[in-house]
Amino acid sequence: MKSFQLNQRYLRQIFENIQDGIIIMDQTREILLMNPAAHNLTGWLLHDKVPFCTFCQNRTLRPGENKCYLIAREEVPFFLSEMPTYNGNRINVEMSTALMFHDEETNQKEYLLVLRDQSLKKKEEEVRMSKLMIQKLIEAKESEHKRLAQELHDGVGQSLYSISVALQAIESRIQDDRLQNYIDDVRKELDYVMNDVKSYSHQLRPQSLDRLGLNAAVHGMISMLEKNNPSMSFEYSTNIDYRLPSTVEINLYRVIQEATHNITKYSEAEIVSIQLMDHKHKVELSIVDDGKGFDTTLSHNYGLGLHHMEERMAQLGGAFRIDSTPNQGTRITAFVPKGEVFL
Repeated sequence: MKSFQLNQRYLRQIFENIQDGIIIMDQTREILLMNPAAHNLTGWLLHDKVPFCTFCQNRTLRPGENKCYLIAREEVPFFLSEMPTYNGNRINVEMSTALMFHDEETNQKEYLLVLRDQSLKKKEEEVRMSKLMIQKLIEAKESEHKRLAQELHDGVGQSLYSISVALQAIESRIQDDRLQNYIDDVRKELDYVMNDVKSYSHQLRPQSLDRLGLNAAVHGMISMLEKNNPSMSFEYSTNIDYRLPSTVEINLYRVIQEATHNITKYSEAEIVSIQLMDHKHKVELSIVDDGKGFDTTLSHNYGLGLHHMEERMAQLGGAFRIDSTPNQGTRITAFVPKGEVFL
């Protein structure tokens, strides 16, 4: 008895909250029962007659055939048409029906009619296409970053190294002190340029990410951050000792890169803790700093960088969250579910 009551309660909740319109009607199309979604979608009321859709209004009938295509067939998997609403508008719906009750003595019949708003499906498709476009743009951007980083490292970097070797050969034959001082200045400037090229290449796409994986790339990033920000301490911990899918690695790396860039630029933090953990159903990233924080309720505090981090996690089916309070630091949390992207 208790199990039956529980089932009835859940069925009632499904009936009341499902987005599809559910209607029980008799063979005269009088509405005997309907859920809130059906009323919100059509404006019809109990005991109204379900109007004929545009297809049924215009279709050619065989002798004795019911004008309602769905009732005439008694059960149709799905059927697309326009349905008049209470206020006179027409909505595109996917309809399906099934014979639910038949009293052979009285020939009384009751039908289940399910209405699915196609505008919702259209919006879902638009959202899906939008996400797909963003994903392709991110992939194209990462591909271009990889190409440019490779060109900087193997092309420009090697050319600068060749110039450095040539300078060494020239220095070994110089006897003039003034010329030697000039060459020393040139070498210093060349070293600066070589370091800049190396830094730009690393920011575009660290080679260690493709060759050794996310952990190696993050350790390299932290070394550079500590070198450029001596007043800050960076901690990194993880329980992951295996390679993640390449799309997961590059997107998590970009989130860490963008987050630490914001921290070093704005937070005035002393300690930054980065944690990447493997859980049963997800990989979770957290980045915590003890800086000055900010008010998350103010929209101007959300720059493009934060939105890009959100987009990257969304493309992986995950989520991104930022919690911060003025003078109490900031916590960034992101996770990637172990779904299709890990297959």
